[in-house]
Amino acid sequence: MSFFERVKAYFSRDNFQKDPELVSFDELEPPKVAAPMPAPVTATMPTLPTTGSSMPSVVATPSQPLFAEEPQSETKLWVMTPPSQKIEWPTWLEDETLLRDEGVIFGLSESKAEEKVAIIRNYFVHQTADWEREVERHGEKIQELNLFIEQKENRINELKEKCSDMESRNHDGEHQLPRTIVGLSFSAAMCVGNYFLIDDTLRPLYPNSQWIAVGVFLAGMFNLFGRVSLFHDTESNVSWRRMLEEVGMPFAAALFVFVQAVQNQGVWRAGALFVFVFFLFLFAGKLLLSNITVLRNDLKIWLTGTNLKKEKSTKTETWDGEVARLTAEIDALRVQKWQILPNLNKAEAEVARLNARRDALIKLFESEFYLARQLRDRLTDKQWREFEKGFE
Repeated sequence: MSFFERVKAYFSRDNFQKDPELVSFDELEPPKVAAPMPAPVTATMPTLPTTGSSMPSVVATPSQPLFAEEPQSETKLWVMTPPSQKIEWPTWLEDETLLRDEGVIFGLSESKAEEKVAIIRNYFVHQTADWEREVERHGEKIQELNLFIEQKENRINELKEKCSDMESRNHDGEHQLPRTIVGLSFSAAMCVGNYFLIDDTLRPLYPNSQWIAVGVFLAGMFNLFGRVSLFHDTESNVSWRRMLEEVGMPFAAALFVFVQAVQNQGVWRAGALFVFVFFLFLFAGKLLLSNITVLRNDLKIWLTGTNLKKEKSTKTETWDGEVARLTAEIDALRVQKWQILPNLNKAEAEVARLNARRDALIKLFESEFYLARQLRDRLTDKQWREFEKGFE
């Protein structure tokens, strides 16, 4: 069978009746419904009264009604319901030979290629709909898992930074608590020994009152209340007032003890006692206060270091436990993600395969369509009329 005979047979009436995919224009017209014939109507007509009877008579009236009624238009209800049957697609969508024929026929006609291309695209939209939903569902699940993993990883990094900051924290300086305690004990012993030395020197002259020895001792320790000794202050200038304040009272107390000792002891012994007591007054008090201040600072450093060690051990243990728990949760989430990835890859591959098949069919149809269209454009009017006569 030649090409023209096949085209003529394609558009024949018999082919329209055999091929369910082809619809004739007669089938597109709505069916005509015959109007119902009006039924005869009987009415009771009053009659003139007679002498013999007063009963009304029943007569037949014409078939036309007394009053014309307006015809009521039929009300159609459009209910949007999902299709219950599977959509039947043309067979040429799955047969490349039939698709080529469709391209040739449409190329020779006045139709546009976009009509068939739209059908092909719509067909593959239905084919890929389920797979695209699978891709979207698995993609959303993976994004959700990635978000959870990112949140837990950020928390782990935050805890690690806290641990490193905690490890880098050190207490301010090193304490010398044992040395400070020993120095404080020695300075206190020196002050107590100085008091008993003064008390023993003044007892022969003042046997009934020990408060005199206490007063002399406190007077000599007057420089104890100064903030910084002038012997240790190298930055400021020393005035005669400050010199008198620092040295005056210790010198007077030591001189008083010297005078009392000369009366009962020799000059050399009393002089040695004067020098010893004077320098004890000058340095023992300052040494005692300095050791007390150093003891306070050392205790502060020691307590701070102890609390820091406890805090390190407690918080580090808690943070390490939380890091281990988060790491286990991240591993579980990654296992879930790895289980979803094969299904996602399968769905994406199927979508890509169907899209590639769609593009190939469109290219095949367009190539046949444009080749036929070029052939039709090359035909002269005479050739085209001869071509059309082949269908008659």
